[in-house]
Amino acid sequence: MSLFKKKSSKLAPPPPTPSAPIEEPQSHPNGVDNNNGSQKSQLVFHCQQAHGSPLGLISGFSNIKELYQKIAECYDFPPEDILFCTLNTHKVDMRKLLGGQIGLEDFIFAHRKGRPKEIEIVKTEDALGLTITDNAAGYAFIKKIKEGSIASKISHIEVGDHIEKLNGENMVGKRHYEVAKILKDIPKGTTFIIRLIAPLKSGFGSIGPPNRGGAKSGKKQSYGSGKETLRFKANGPATIENEHDENSKAGIEKINQLLETFMGINDTELATQMWDLADGKTNSMQLAEAIDNSDLQEFGFTDEFIIELWGVITDARSGRLS
Repeated sequence: MSLFKKKSSKLAPPPPTPSAPIEEPQSHPNGVDNNNGSQKSQLVFHCQQAHGSPLGLISGFSNIKELYQKIAECYDFPPEDILFCTLNTHKVDMRKLLGGQIGLEDFIFAHRKGRPKEIEIVKTEDALGLTITDNAAGYAFIKKIKEGSIASKISHIEVGDHIEKLNGENMVGKRHYEVAKILKDIPKGTTFIIRLIAPLKSGFGSIGPPNRGGAKSGKKQSYGSGKETLRFKANGPATIENEHDENSKAGIEKINQLLETFMGINDTELATQMWDLADGKTNSMQLAEAIDNSDLQEFGFTDEFIIELWGVITDARSGRLS
């Protein structure tokens, strides 16, 4: 018997969810409502363009698209120019990608579109060796390249490259799992053309978060060290929540590895959502039912995946992954 009450036979994008404004809770000196953790819109984050720019101050957003819009307004360029953002580093470091949450002390670096490049590839193996993620605003890009793979032998393919087109077909607006499936379905032995857009390169070496305390403070600011994060919700307002503990972080990372193995994607936000759905569940049947009753059922996860997922969750809860 299937773990699911119903099953999708194909991968399909989850239904769109309307953006929800950050709630305006009752007044509190820190801008936080102690009852539900909702964050007031005056919360301010520091930002720079990754290739070099003056410091910017960003506030008043409740999801990734709104964040990109605010950054674009700050620097007067189209929001479509942003490929992705990293936290606390200007480098194309996939370990520091901005996903479904931002630490209250995190410094945001926006990576903008650079030069396009078209590459002809002969698919000599079943897999290209690419792990795909996306920026939650319509751009899928390369998060990892497997060593020894087809892609690793092509110097022009780099981590951080946005996959704009495949054989002339526009990939903009598609989710990472859709792009990964298209790549996977290209028959072995086929020659195809991939059009990539690289992030703009840094114009100078000294870029980095300035000292928020100022030169007179005599105290070095530590970024990304806060224990609270602003979490973006798919079906509600952005809220301030405590950072996940070490067991939870290990579990979320391992779930991401499962997504890479089964689907060729990497999505910390999706992995976090799965981890949160498992809260209070005591067996794989309950987890399967929770997924089946959420927007995640549109991914069509197999029973094999759910069983592996439950194994990861139980291992993480017991501390065996930390």
